[in-house]
Amino acid sequence: MKSIKKLLFTAMFIGLIVALAACGSESGDDSSSESTSGDGASDTEEQVTITYARSNDVTPSTEKLIEKFEETHPNITIELREMPSSTSESHDQYVTIFSSQSSEIDVFDADVVWTAEFAQADYVMELDRFIEESEVNMDEYFPGPVDAVTYNNRIWAMPKFSDAGLLYYRTDLVENAPETWDDMIAMAEEAAGKEGTEFGFAMQANQYEGLVVNALEYISAYGGQILDENGEVVIDSPESVKGLEKMVEIAQSDITPNNVLNFSETETETAFLEGKTVFARNWPYMSNTAEDEERSKVAGNVGYAVLPAGDDGSASTLGGWTAMISRYSEHPAEAWEFLQFMTGEEGQIISAVEGARAPTLEALYDLDEVKEAAPLFAMEEFVASLQNAVSRPVSPIYPELSDIMQIELSKALAGEITAEEAVQNMQAKMTAATNE
Repeated sequence: MKSIKKLLFTAMFIGLIVALAACGSESGDDSSSESTSGDGASDTEEQVTITYARSNDVTPSTEKLIEKFEETHPNITIELREMPSSTSESHDQYVTIFSSQSSEIDVFDADVVWTAEFAQADYVMELDRFIEESEVNMDEYFPGPVDAVTYNNRIWAMPKFSDAGLLYYRTDLVENAPETWDDMIAMAEEAAGKEGTEFGFAMQANQYEGLVVNALEYISAYGGQILDENGEVVIDSPESVKGLEKMVEIAQSDITPNNVLNFSETETETAFLEGKTVFARNWPYMSNTAEDEERSKVAGNVGYAVLPAGDDGSASTLGGWTAMISRYSEHPAEAWEFLQFMTGEEGQIISAVEGARAPTLEALYDLDEVKEAAPLFAMEEFVASLQNAVSRPVSPIYPELSDIMQIELSKALAGEITAEEAVQNMQAKMTAATNE
């Protein structure tokens, strides 16, 4: 009986060894049967679909960009998702999607002021590791756009295309662009009323985001800041007061229209195209309409320059867009491949040539194909404005800070409070908001 049990045990033991050996052989066959390339990578890559979200593009640039990327990355398909044309509506939809930790969007375009908010909320991936591994040199980008995508010493987006404030002027009324704000005031006073003009200068002074943009240009030109490098509110300074005083002086002078406090970009553009003003502060887009003979009464008599300087030089507030990767993307490596392509040299050339979007890579302005894409791209003054561009406060509560600034700035421009009182009020209210 004992011998029978011993034989059964031995048979079972041998069977187990054979089974284990067979499993090991089967596993080895699977791994060795997959064909690999010389560098060890698989010949057949997994097909991945990346969802890219952005507002409607009326130019062919996005379509061309995606086509080119898919040609060079056959394993990645880009699915375009159209977002609302309103920036605020797009923002709110992104917040809803990412706050639910949805993976439905991989890559998306973002306003330059969203960086800190989306990073703080953990909606997006930090990109430093990708940038280092891909050996992307951030020094090749203009400083302003890089500052705008940096929060807590980390990079959360890549600069895609840029915008910066410009001074437009009538070349049939003034020979040269003014160097300082005081020069502009004097030249506007002298030229206003000539050739059908009704006033000397138009800017965005209505109570909305454009007011903050314009005010920052004056404050920065005179050496002031809103937040320091540590995110502390530092707007209450003699430099900020002086910059705001200059803006108030201009808004309350005879060189601006009586209703300048109702002016946004639209009213500014209309006034300049109708020949009603000598000078105008606006974004680069107006260069196209200003030279359109069917729409503009001043076509052929338009000059462009950097904004006038204050005590600390010229400053233009940064506009434009960046691109981000969702924290909840299921394909972060492929998302980075697309993001890097879009914001790299090849992608930005396509955006410039097909969409007239201003590159954030400084060297691209030396290329003939970029210079020919839009008249401004060939102008040293425009490139200089991008070099001087200052970003709006990088803060996770930027919308709240902007609201505070809009209210106090409007009161100052209306003469209800002094520039010094406005700066003190902003300091107190913004400090309280950041400490909540």
